[in-house]
Amino acid sequence: MEERCSVNSPRRILSFSRNRRANVSFQDADDRSPTGFGVSGDHGPKPSEVYGFVGSITTVVTTVLFLTWAYVPDCWLHSVGIYYYPSRYWALAVPTYLMVTIVLAIGFYIGLNFMATPPPTSLYSMFDEHSREPLCGVPSTDDDEQPIEPISDIGINQINDIMFNNIKGYPASGK
Repeated sequence: MEERCSVNSPRRILSFSRNRRANVSFQDADDRSPTGFGVSGDHGPKPSEVYGFVGSITTVVTTVLFLTWAYVPDCWLHSVGIYYYPSRYWALAVPTYLMVTIVLAIGFYIGLNFMATPPPTSLYSMFDEHSREPLCGVPSTDDDEQPIEPISDIGINQINDIMFNNIKGYPASGK
């Protein structure tokens, strides 16, 4: 029989056997074997890791190619053997078009939100099916502790009174 000895630590398992060299295996955090040690059922990298790695490499290569195309003089590209490449106009035009498109999309989104918002004088901006009116009859106790009032919406007149009561130029709401 083969005599085996293993050394366990939280990070690795070191196994010694008589006829073999030392084997070191690192446990994964998502290892689901019944003993807690050993080989998990799936081997190799996860697809999300592969996609992330390929995406990062592609981004770096594309950025280097773009900057080389945009900034290296034509004579240097011809000396390397590159004679066909797009016009340098597109090195400025594509990022500019992309930024303008993003700014217009954000402006369009904000405009749609303004159009969908009811005006301040509309009752829909003050009350809807989820509104809760404050309860007027909250019981008071004689001791120092006051009970917490049930959750409710604050009326627009209270908000205006709090925000604009002491500001110069705004009339105070009638109390």
